[in-house]
Amino acid sequence: MRTKINSILAILLIFVTSISCDNYLDLRPQDGIIRQEFWKTKEDIQAAVIGIYSSLLSNPPGIGGDTVSEYLFMYGELRGDLTAPGVYVTTDERDIMNSNIVSANALTSWAAFYRVINYCNTVIDLAPAVLAKDPTLTQAQLNNYLSEALAIRAYLYFTLARTFKNVPLKLNATLSDLDNFQLPVTPQNEIFAQVIKDLNLAEEYGVKDYKSIASNKGRITVYAINAMQTDVYLWMENYQGALTAANKVIDSNNYQLIPASNSWFNRVYAVGNSSESIFEFQYTTQNLNPFYNMFLQRPEIIASQKVFEEVFGIDYNNALNKDIRGERASLVPGTNEIYKFTGLNSDERKSLQESDTHWFVYRYADVLLMKAEALAELNQGEEAVAIIKNLREKRAAISATALNVDGKNKIDVIDYILAERSREFAFEGKRWFDVLRNAKRNNYSRIELLINMALSSAPANQQQTIITKLKDSNSHYLPINDYELYSNKALVQNPFYK
Repeated sequence: MRTKINSILAILLIFVTSISCDNYLDLRPQDGIIRQEFWKTKEDIQAAVIGIYSSLLSNPPGIGGDTVSEYLFMYGELRGDLTAPGVYVTTDERDIMNSNIVSANALTSWAAFYRVINYCNTVIDLAPAVLAKDPTLTQAQLNNYLSEALAIRAYLYFTLARTFKNVPLKLNATLSDLDNFQLPVTPQNEIFAQVIKDLNLAEEYGVKDYKSIASNKGRITVYAINAMQTDVYLWMENYQGALTAANKVIDSNNYQLIPASNSWFNRVYAVGNSSESIFEFQYTTQNLNPFYNMFLQRPEIIASQKVFEEVFGIDYNNALNKDIRGERASLVPGTNEIYKFTGLNSDERKSLQESDTHWFVYRYADVLLMKAEALAELNQGEEAVAIIKNLREKRAAISATALNVDGKNKIDVIDYILAERSREFAFEGKRWFDVLRNAKRNNYSRIELLINMALSSAPANQQQTIITKLKDSNSHYLPINDYELYSNKALVQNPFYK
């Protein structure tokens, strides 16, 4: 037993210490160690997969910067209309919020993503050889592990392509200092195609039930893969594909919305892994989430002034009538503190030592509203509106935020979906991507969605500049960081930032 534990600890150490400071992807391992000393037993594969999940939660020692979760929040929220600078906002955060983005901004670094991608590539490349070395490893078990690595790699590339548009696509593990690090970018549409290819194979290999709630919510399942497929297909404007994938999640009957109650916030957010959860990054009291400091102790980001009244609404005749997603769920009115990742219930916060609220990658409501979006684009708006109404009922949404929408009017239905997504996923890293996805559809036929969102919080003296920037579609994606350009001569900067 001691030998097995030492083996697992050793391989995890390899994953967190294989750092290089002089190549743009920071992928180089210690030559020979991974191939020669490990990858002999199924426990080695298991340890490597655990290392992938661990790397999503925190950066390895020595890299600095932010965790993947923090990047997911910032990439999805800073350019949206739900956040505002807090007292301790960083210069890089403020610049992105003000559309003053330059390639020297540290938040444009993609090193944290590519490090995890390389961990996934290592499992995908080296795990199959263990079949010949460990007779207790079955093909089905191997496939299950490969499914997890494929799906996480796909999700990270999907995020990079939505954030930077064109990015380097590396599908093989970096195992030697002799590997080529000079990689050009791959066009966004090809990234999306590869993501779908990976997800389809991951679905074929995937696990439906790990026989454990924590594993079913914290590890990749077939249904987490289906949720990802739905998301990617919407970006690819393949609405039938999105509808089919969403229905796989819904028809599984594994998930349900929890009706509004005093315990709803605690069950869905503070505790997590509820019946609404599909995939969450599993923070614990031994591995605390990074948001307690960001939102509470030294608040860098707060909710924008408009969120409480305009997004969730106020019933001025009945103070007890309120959307359960708003006050003391998403935010604290008055101070505009983001509460979703620090609260214990509607009355008290967690302590710092208890700040284990998860990062929510996909929840059941997300799949329902993505299905509604696909239905709207397939001219089935009445069905889409029915989904919105059901969700609003479960969340006790107030009549002030209800819209009288004609299901035959596609634009009105999409606007209702976007409004409901802003309520449902406030501060969960989705707002910018939701609006961009719908704005760019049909050759940016609805560019006003982005412009109106930006102008809602922009200072008057900056509004015209922001409008001019947003009319260039290249500005909708972040620049390649200066360090990446210096290290990898095959890269070419996004033309907006040249």
